[in-house]
Amino acid sequence: MSNQNPMQAARASLLALEYPQSLGVYDDYLGAQRAVDFLSDREFPVENCMIVGTDLKQVERVTARLTWGRVIASGLASGAWIGLLFGLLLSLFDAGSNKLGVIIGGILFGAFFGLVYAAVGYSMSQGRRDFTSVSTIVATRYEVLVEHKFAEQGRDLLSQLDAGLQRPQA
Repeated sequence: MSNQNPMQAARASLLALEYPQSLGVYDDYLGAQRAVDFLSDREFPVENCMIVGTDLKQVERVTARLTWGRVIASGLASGAWIGLLFGLLLSLFDAGSNKLGVIIGGILFGAFFGLVYAAVGYSMSQGRRDFTSVSTIVATRYEVLVEHKFAEQGRDLLSQLDAGLQRPQA
């Protein structure tokens, strides 16, 4: 018996090929996409293809030095947004006429606690990560796979692309 829920099982069946074989390996996603597009333009059953990114690596781009000023500003801003959300929600249920006061109070309350939370977190890090960054996972190669019964036809068509033949005019 499987531990997958129905959604996971449906996704797994969408991402599965029967005896997949490689049609080609490309250095970037655009190359793999170009190959599948080429096959599609020639009426190849591309619903039997899959592009798989391999040799994954994490790339992290450092965006700024983290200072007390940035920490405080970030804590104030994020806390104020959360406070605004709560203030708006509370003002919906406030029967009085002081709805603006409730919203402003929520913003101030949230900003204060956002500042405190950010400051405590930064001071506890003891300077171990004094920078901000964004990161992503990227593949270094992309392989086009196809079900075994279409592999020969796909390779024949892609040999035309590799030979530099032009696309047929529509």
